[in-house]
Amino acid sequence: MASLGKSIFLFGLALAVVGLALWAAPSARWLGGIGRMPGDICLRRGNFTFYFPLTTSIIISIVLTMLFAVMRR
Repeated sequence: MASLGKSIFLFGLALAVVGLALWAAPSARWLGGIGRMPGDICLRRGNFTFYFPLTTSIIISIVLTMLFAVMRR
């Protein structure tokens, strides 16, 4: 049970760090263009805007997959 608690704590901590980084993203140059990458879909028609961060989602998925693979060992 102790290992489960440790894993949940580490996951929560990592999630908080990622959340803070994304929250600071508009003012942080070190994050580059996260959320505005080539491949992200943005449609603007009049007063309607649809935004789907496809490339950003794929990159975050790859990073999280590698992180969880390292934590698993």
